[in-house]
Amino acid sequence: MASARRPTYTSPGRAQQGRNRSGHPSGGPSGTPAPGLAEEPEVISASKTAPGPEVAPARAKQPKGATSKEKQGKEGQSSGAAAGANVLAFPEPKGRRLKRNIIIAAGTLAAVVAGILAAAIFSPLLAVSTISVSGTRLLTADQVQAALEPLKGKPLPQITDEEVDRLLEPLIQIKSVRTQARPPSDLVVEVRERVPVALVKQGEQYQQVDVDGVQLAATTDPASVALPVIDGGAGTIGKDLFQATAAVLGALPPEVLAKLSNASAQSVDAVELKLVDGQTIVWGNASERELKAKVLEALLKVPADPKNPVRVYDVSVPRHPVTR
Repeated sequence: MASARRPTYTSPGRAQQGRNRSGHPSGGPSGTPAPGLAEEPEVISASKTAPGPEVAPARAKQPKGATSKEKQGKEGQSSGAAAGANVLAFPEPKGRRLKRNIIIAAGTLAAVVAGILAAAIFSPLLAVSTISVSGTRLLTADQVQAALEPLKGKPLPQITDEEVDRLLEPLIQIKSVRTQARPPSDLVVEVRERVPVALVKQGEQYQQVDVDGVQLAATTDPASVALPVIDGGAGTIGKDLFQATAAVLGALPPEVLAKLSNASAQSVDAVELKLVDGQTIVWGNASERELKAKVLEALLKVPADPKNPVRVYDVSVPRHPVTR
């Protein structure tokens, strides 16, 4: 056990008390202490005791592996929680709330519409059961319906114009087609056929052809069809001459076309037509076809003069037509 001895220290203040004002110690002049006065140093006690049985309280034990960062994090969380408890919650701005509600409503509506469309596209209630056809002259409605038979039983929203065109492609008489769905189960098909403008003799038959030379139908009696005959046909007079002649015939209205007996061309600039009455029409080249057709139609409507019958209608210069 440590000693309880107390060390002594001499206080400078007490040492000065023995000196007089002149700086000498009180007492005798030689600086000796006054007789009878023993100089006793003042004792300042500084207790130094050994630690007793009481021990400072131990710090709370930290779990092994705990780092200073974890301690700081826990302290930050506790301080953040304390600060959050003091934060006031302000109401959301009205504009932002309205915008959020609009977005939610729009999303809900889009989902509903998508569901309805999906149900309509795949619903068997809209399956095709009847096909209505119009616009046929060279073909019959039954021929078109037979070509479109694969569409029956298919929902109307799934049918496209491309699919209809593909099914009707073998029918060369059809130039274009337009479809319309009439729920719940009717598909309406409007056909636009090619227009025959002339007859071309091939062997014992006469083929009806359009301005592109597509063969549309055949007949053995040319008189039964009100179309002119192209002398020689496409294989004999050449492609350029045939196309020039067919282009001229394609510009004529059906009333004039029905009055023609045949058409020929010595060159692309010398197309001639013959009427069933024997008159000749000098057409020239294929330029200004629409204007020439109107002029010719007007000339043919002029009453015939028995004294001066017209043998030639020259519309090669349509702004200055000539009859002779």
